[in-house]
Amino acid sequence: MAGLKSGNTEGFKQFSQFSSLKELNTHIEMWLAVYKHDFSKGELVGFKRLVRFSAKIPGVCNAKIGTVLKAIHEEYNHNGISRSTFKRMILKAKELGILTVCETERKNGSQSSNLYIINRFPSNELPKEENLNHPKETNNLLKTEKDQKIKERKEASSELDHTYVSERVPQSFVQLVKCFFPEAKTIEEYWRTVNMAAGSYSMELDIHYILDVAIQSFKLLMRKLKFNRNVKNPFAYLYGIAENKFCVLFHEILSDKYDLKM
Repeated sequence: MAGLKSGNTEGFKQFSQFSSLKELNTHIEMWLAVYKHDFSKGELVGFKRLVRFSAKIPGVCNAKIGTVLKAIHEEYNHNGISRSTFKRMILKAKELGILTVCETERKNGSQSSNLYIINRFPSNELPKEENLNHPKETNNLLKTEKDQKIKERKEASSELDHTYVSERVPQSFVQLVKCFFPEAKTIEEYWRTVNMAAGSYSMELDIHYILDVAIQSFKLLMRKLKFNRNVKNPFAYLYGIAENKFCVLFHEILSDKYDLKM
């Protein structure tokens, strides 16, 4: 991508991976659902501001770092973030696959501000990290602390089993998941993960479609867990399976509608 000229707004449109601001926001939500905990509080502030600067051309920003930092500084009553924090955020986002960063140059050939391109959340790949807002133990916990946490979870699960699951979760899904994970909180988290995967497709999908995909995806997850113990985060893996199925189903529904009209 060498030779990009800074300020060439029209030329930057070709790098947008989104058809609308709504679609961009949906993918940002998915990225943060998986990787939010990889960023510090200050880094998240910088990332979210960068996203806001990417609204004119959905997912593409050519603002100078100083301009972004100034906006943050003003919004937070002169209590913004440092340049090093912002650059650290950019580096993390690149490593996680959220951003692609391209250098641009002025007319005289000198280097100008970078072009930040927000990537689409992969629909057919398992996310690399282990978040999705699900509680996890850190690697540096002492053995005694781990034992205490396990004890606390067992005590909690004995009080809140599958009979405490929210009424919003279909019973057929509850009955399936409880065979493997009897805790109410875990069952609700799996259902929330599937609905998050439905994302922008939910306009065309009623509860029956979502439930069907949820059950199919969970069965595939259990098969994967049984034959491959290297699945680091079942929630992230379920999300990847379900999102791919929703994408296929969505296009099948649109195709059927088109055929009916013909």
